[in-house]
Amino acid sequence: VQLAESGGGLVQSGESLKVSCAASGRTLSYYNMGWFRQAPGKEREFVARLAWDGTSTDYADSVKGRFTISRDNAKTTVYLQMNSLTPEDTAVYYCAAANLFTFSREPSDYRYWGQGTQVTVSS
Repeated sequence: VQLAESGGGLVQSGESLKVSCAASGRTLSYYNMGWFRQAPGKEREFVARLAWDGTSTDYADSVKGRFTISRDNAKTTVYLQMNSLTPEDTAVYYCAAANLFTFSREPSDYRYWGQGTQVTVSS
């Protein structure tokens, strides 16, 4: 499966942004999906994950209550709604897919990755 993120951009602190991850080649019906981010000079970190059947989500403490991961009914696109953004959320955001037996926070457990989309939050 090929993944492509979009929707990044420059916003001010306190504003919202929704990034998307579109799949091609096959649907996301049987993949656990994750969002990760990487800021300059830092390691890639977990942000959110969604189970393949839509029954479970999980968020990093730093984004809990502000970010929401979701998927469209056609199961071809995964979203990350980001509210109350702060400059600390500035990073390249990546979506990733893992097989349905792997529901993980570890980047190394995800097989397919998009190219990333830049999110910049100004103060």
